[in-house]
Amino acid sequence: MRTVKTNGINLAYEIQGQGHPLLLIAPLGYSSWFWNKLLPYFAGHFKTITFDNRGAGGSDKPDGPYTIALMAADTAGLLDELGLSGAFVFGYSLGGYIAQELAITRPDLVSRLVLAGTNHGGRNVIPTTPEALELMTKREGDPIELIKRGIEVATAPGFSQRRPEVVKELVEYRLTNPVPPAQYQAQVSAGLGMLNYSDEQVRQRSASIRVPVLILFGQHDHVIPAGNAQLMAEKLPHAEIRILPDTGHMCAIEDPAATAKVVIEFLTTDNTDVHR
Repeated sequence: MRTVKTNGINLAYEIQGQGHPLLLIAPLGYSSWFWNKLLPYFAGHFKTITFDNRGAGGSDKPDGPYTIALMAADTAGLLDELGLSGAFVFGYSLGGYIAQELAITRPDLVSRLVLAGTNHGGRNVIPTTPEALELMTKREGDPIELIKRGIEVATAPGFSQRRPEVVKELVEYRLTNPVPPAQYQAQVSAGLGMLNYSDEQVRQRSASIRVPVLILFGQHDHVIPAGNAQLMAEKLPHAEIRILPDTGHMCAIEDPAATAKVVIEFLTTDNTDVHR
């Protein structure tokens, strides 16, 4: 991967494919490896940019605190350094928070937005289930068992039994590419900071996102429950919802073909008058 200096840190990034730029923003605790099952689908359609958020992968890992605004500024700096504007932006979970902040603070950089497994912040969201929250905030115990429990919570019921080879791949990735505990917690705290917005701030922030938005969820998402999709769509001027059946929070890994199909259709269709 290449690196670029932005917002005072070095970000590791990679570009694949040709076409309109598509920026992928990874979720909590993952490097750009998270996207490896989707990239083959995107390569024939887009100039796809993946990168490692601060604290993960090959990017710098400064001490916290981190905020979503800070991580969005990192992302904006990457696009500025690459000379790109009007990109398609796909943010996943924590990456969805960053993508929203990017669209709000630097609308020149975003022309369409995909928000997967995320919410709009504030107190009036459907919260993470207690089991998922405990796994995100308490990291003690046997690493392999902790990873496997996390996969169980983040995927649809029975996925681990149906797809043991994918579970093995995820475990190996987590063991060989750990995010340092302090930096992991800094990313968690950045995401939790989204809860501090008032209802009016959420309304104003959402209303300012004027580009077409695809809100994407797995049917069995327990990390960010799928009911948040409708809450978001009610506040965004131009949004549509797609719920992928038989998947959980990690639909991009559980069913990459279905995920890619929905995203590509949205990004390549003339949908400036998106309806809910």
